[in-house]
This record gives sequence, structure tokens and C-alpha cells, in this order.
Amino acid sequence: MAEDLISYELDGSIALIGINRPAKRNALNTAATRALIEAAERAGREAKAGVIFGHGENFSAGLDLVEIGDKRKRGVSDSEKLDRHQEHLGFDVIARGRIPFVAALNGAVIGLGMELAAAAQIRVADRSAYFSLPEAMRGIFVGGGGSVRIQKLIGYACMADMMLTRRVLSAEEARQQGMCQYLVEPGQALARARELASTIAENVSLSNWAVCNILPRMMDLGHDDGFMLEQMSAHYIFGEESQARLDDFAAKRAASVKPAS
Repeated sequence: MAEDLISYELDGSIALIGINRPAKRNALNTAATRALIEAAERAGREAKAGVIFGHGENFSAGLDLVEIGDKRKRGVSDSEKLDRHQEHLGFDVIARGRIPFVAALNGAVIGLGMELAAAAQIRVADRSAYFSLPEAMRGIFVGGGGSVRIQKLIGYACMADMMLTRRVLSAEEARQQGMCQYLVEPGQALARARELASTIAENVSLSNWAVCNILPRMMDLGHDDGFMLEQMSAHYIFGEESQARLDDFAAKRAASVKPAS
């Protein structure tokens, strides 16, 4: 059943979403992709932050190529093509949804798995993680938003190199290129992702929403338009909870910002 392909757990204000096809290196077939999007939508209603991870030794080896091959053999209808397009657009529920997501990366982060990781706001990779975009050798092209999201993270030169030469990035190389913000020892990615999600959940929810939805749009605007949207956004997100937080700060009830020890 689809619900077995994706696990969902609500831990306080944190939603934990796990890709549960370890025997397939967590490759995403149609049912798993749909269930993942549904879980992300549910998290937006129930949680303040989310964590996406893979059960077992891999985050995700990408698209289920066996399923795709079978579909191509029998022919794909226009309706199915539109369904697939909508499924991958569904990653916007993660990239520009109601809450921020942290991706915990280990083992294979390949193709659609890398596109999924790019949809999260924060990415934590352990040193076992490796990143690849081998679509060209299979005669296919990225279809989960990677041509936009991954390219914005690592740039055209690096992405083209990965797609054309099948270059595989190590976890350290991925961090250097901007694909992940945190690098941890093997087996520690999920724990670190949960810590970060807990910190994120402490923020004012509307401020988190602005980081997910307004900040990335500013990248597509010109100088003056960016400033205009910034000013409008600053006024929009200020509400009752914002005032309460400022009152706590003024009364010295709020924690201070300190450098990491």
C-alpha cells in the first residue's frame, strides 16, 4: 500500500517523513512520490517544521527506472504525462509550502533523490552521502524541478558537469558546491536534521513561511523590485506573536543570540 512506502511520524511540532523502500535504495515510484507529497501536505497542517529522510542506507537513488521503462514500453498517455508533471510540481509543497523542511542525506542521493533534497530549505549530509545526476546515460532528463532548484544551488557549470560526464560528488564536495549546508559523521544526519528542525520550529511560523516563499522569489526580481517586496513582506509578517516576542526581548525574558560553543 502507498502508506507503507512513506512513513510519517509527528514528534511534537516536528513531522518526520521517511522514504521506505530500502530494498530499492528508496527509489521513488509513482505511488511513493504521491504519498510523499501527501505527507508533506499533512506536515504543513500539523507541524511547524519537517524532516525528510530515507530508511536504511540511502536517502534515495532517484526515479524508479523499472517502472518508467515499463510505462514507456506500453505507451504513456497524455493524461499520464500531465499526472507525472503535477507530481513533480508537488515538490513545491516542500520548497514553497507552509513550513520549512530539513533533508537528512546519506548514501545515494541520485537523480530525483537529489531533486527532492534540493526542494528542502536545509540539507544535512553525512559523509556516506554521494550525489549524482546520471539521467543522460539513461536517455532521460531531470523532471523534479532540479533544472531550477539544483542549478540555483550549485550553478550551471557544476550541474552540467554532473549531467554530461556523470561526475559524482562526495559529501564534502557537495558541501563546497552549496548542495548541503551541514556535514556530519556517518549515521548522524537524521539526528542533526531533527535538532535543526526543532530550532526552526521555535521561530514565529509566519516568519518561517516568508523564508520559504518570499526569499526565493526575490532571487528572480530586479534590484528595486526586490527591495519593494522586502518592505511589503516585513510589514505583512508582523503580527501578534511578533509583538509578544519583542515584548519578551524588551523585558529580558528572551534568550540572547550567542555564537556556537
